[in-house]
Amino acid sequence: MKSLLFSRFLLLLPWVLIVIIVLDIDSSRAPLPALSPRGGAEGGSGGARPPAPRRRTEAALPTIYAITPTYSRPVQKAELTRLANTFRQVSRLHWILVEDAAARSELVTRFVAGAGLPCTHLHVPTPRRYKRPGLPRATEQRNAGLAWLRQRHQHLPPPQPGVLFFADDDNTYSLELFQEMRTTRKVSVWPVGLVGGRRCERPVVENGKVVGWYTGWRADRPFAIDMAGFAVSLQVILSHPKAVFKRRGSQPGMQESDFLKQITTVEELEPKANNCTKVPITTLCEKLSFHVISADDFTDTHGSLYFVESFHLCR
Repeated sequence: MKSLLFSRFLLLLPWVLIVIIVLDIDSSRAPLPALSPRGGAEGGSGGARPPAPRRRTEAALPTIYAITPTYSRPVQKAELTRLANTFRQVSRLHWILVEDAAARSELVTRFVAGAGLPCTHLHVPTPRRYKRPGLPRATEQRNAGLAWLRQRHQHLPPPQPGVLFFADDDNTYSLELFQEMRTTRKVSVWPVGLVGGRRCERPVVENGKVVGWYTGWRADRPFAIDMAGFAVSLQVILSHPKAVFKRRGSQPGMQESDFLKQITTVEELEPKANNCTKVPITTLCEKLSFHVISADDFTDTHGSLYFVESFHLCR
């Protein structure tokens, strides 16, 4: 009998010891501090900080619409790739790519599919009679982009914040330009490099207002500016539904002026790029021969240039 009790005691002894050890460990633990409603310990200075104010979300930014005419040529894909690499770094940009063709090409269709940014692919051919040397190019394509933009927004309630600019596929942009153009109230302007036989063309600004034009060709134009040198508020585009690029009655080199005259005046222009003293865009990336007028002595010199770095002082 004694041996039976002793054997049972030995069987129960390990379990009793385990229970005693567990109870002893639990009783030796310090109680956890109570948490305040904000998530930190009461009476301590290590409570969770309130969340930092949210930055302005991308959804609140005005959308930038870039209308790009393009046509088939050996460097087409290379130039579109360069432009896409820039546009991908810009928040809330919608690319309107318009082919000069009777149908969408397979090359551009595949390119758009893999571009990695919001893009609308349109096409419209230039009539053969307008393809003669000396006549304006890409008129039908820019107008197709304007028509798509107006149709897209005609049924949406105002306000519709946005800005439009014309981005030819042989242009190269500084990212700072997109930050500046997004604040366009009506029509904003800036210098353009490697155009008109000059190192740059630019509006002449005094006291924050455009008073003239530094250009290598026909400074008497109402708006002596390159197609790449301005942006227009979306509201202005929508409120002037008949403003388009004209074929009839428009002289060569006057399309910019003929278009801008329909929507604004020189006095209303908004200078960007440090009062138009810096160059945020160049029109060519290839070698170009041109004339430079020295800002020091105004004497003509000749030179060759491969690229003008963005936001250099325009002289």
